[in-house]
Amino acid sequence: MRLHGAPVYVRHEVVHNKYVVDDLRAKGAVFVEELAEVPSGATVVFSAHGVSQAVRKEAQAHGLRVFDATCPLVTKVHVEVAKMRGQGREIVMIGHRGHPEVEGTMGQGDGGMHLVEMPEDIAGLPVKDPERLAFVTQTTLSVDDASVVIDSLKARFPAIVGPKKDDICYATQNRQDAVKALSRQCDVVIVVGSPNSSNSNRLREVAENLGVPAYMVDAPEELDAAWVQGKARVGVTAGASAPEVLVDGVVQRLRDLGASEVREMDGISENVVFPLPKTLAV
Repeated sequence: MRLHGAPVYVRHEVVHNKYVVDDLRAKGAVFVEELAEVPSGATVVFSAHGVSQAVRKEAQAHGLRVFDATCPLVTKVHVEVAKMRGQGREIVMIGHRGHPEVEGTMGQGDGGMHLVEMPEDIAGLPVKDPERLAFVTQTTLSVDDASVVIDSLKARFPAIVGPKKDDICYATQNRQDAVKALSRQCDVVIVVGSPNSSNSNRLREVAENLGVPAYMVDAPEELDAAWVQGKARVGVTAGASAPEVLVDGVVQRLRDLGASEVREMDGISENVVFPLPKTLAV
């Protein structure tokens, strides 16, 4: 907006974090659900979750100036879909129905795609040729949940093929691994993230599946003192799109509630950098 002026329209929340969205809205971003809400010739940003080919064509037809903020890891899945469809394969996508990333990925092909959310969905798949079948996954799934569905797919369709590399986002996987380690040491886990953030919800579920109470907060003031009362060790983690300022605020809230020591766990150092589009270079 500093380069191109307000308003800048954004299709869907650019990332699923209320703090980030509210901050951009205050700077002049206008969030819309459909491109029909965007004036012809205006500037529009596609969210990190990606869009279907139909949305891209609609933007072009309306003469919109597009900045594509699709996460490169989501784009990787889109490329895989195009390649698999080019090989004449039907594709099973493992993901959550209605999630923007799923809608965008399902819209990369000309049909020939099936969505499953859980193993129970597999029995009813109307697959034409089990010998020409492939799968991809939503990038923000639980690694463990995705593995269960993939194993079930392979049991029913032994010839099914998958991507060469795991589709699950490295940041999502690193955080889930960290929460597993954190949960073994803590009496309760606090996840910093918004309710509509898939990867944040998965972090909460990972802790709960290990028998540890877990709660998700969008901001420090949402942390209920009763959750940590009498707990010797409280774990704090955050979704991939939660800014550090919120994590710092939650830690300070815990200090205010009596936390006497704050220790950062060792973990994988994330040093992956994605370059800005040339059109945004200053």
